[in-house]
Amino acid sequence: MRLKDKIALVTGSAQGIGAACAKRFIDEGAFVMLADINQALGEQFAASLGERAAFIPCDVTAAGAGKAAIDATVQRFGRIDILLNNAGIIHSADFLDLREEDFDRVLAVNLRSYFTFGQAAARQMVAQGQGGTIVNMSSVNAILAIPDQLPYAVSKGGVNQMTRVMAMSLATHGIRVNAIGPGTIATDLARKAVMGSDEARRKLMSRTPLKRLGEPDEVAKVAVFLAGDDSSYMTGQTVYPDGGRLALNYTVSVD
Repeated sequence: MRLKDKIALVTGSAQGIGAACAKRFIDEGAFVMLADINQALGEQFAASLGERAAFIPCDVTAAGAGKAAIDATVQRFGRIDILLNNAGIIHSADFLDLREEDFDRVLAVNLRSYFTFGQAAARQMVAQGQGGTIVNMSSVNAILAIPDQLPYAVSKGGVNQMTRVMAMSLATHGIRVNAIGPGTIATDLARKAVMGSDEARRKLMSRTPLKRLGEPDEVAKVAVFLAGDDSSYMTGQTVYPDGGRLALNYTVSVD
């Protein structure tokens, strides 16, 4: 077990990639505090994971939410070793129509919360004196551009740079900070949006050399790697489980 008896906090963990990461952490021996704004779904999922999981309802944009979540984790499990910043939202709009409040709302969840939770976790890790790991969920869209996804792309570009700065700032405390930049992953939302339309499916597959969606657990395996000792000499990096998308400079034929 690569995370035996480690204590982790995972935001946005009631479903999708966050849920897959929480489950994989537990499978690898960790205790996990799940934090999500969806209380009913979060409590149900935590109960399904057994005694190694607990849940706290959490709006990551609320004042003091990061410290409160860290404090709850320490109160329940005694300390914190791993933070996975995963909470995220999207907002689609043409650039000319994008409202300031929607831009701010996406960045509050996708970027500012990573700072507030990361800072709160790092302060607790420093106080504990045993180091720790922070993993931030980025995206291929930190590098690639989608015309109607300005706030999402900007937030993920910020996550990449924040990961580097956090890593440099916290290295002397034995805290490693890395990020994961998934391509299109087969969450329920992605399956409905992409696989329900043959045109959308072909468009997506044409830019994905492996010609399939990624699975949430494939991202979770990367999260385990970055959270554990297997990546002990890595910090400030972003790992891209993207089916080859970032390396592609042409489209591939789809049967």
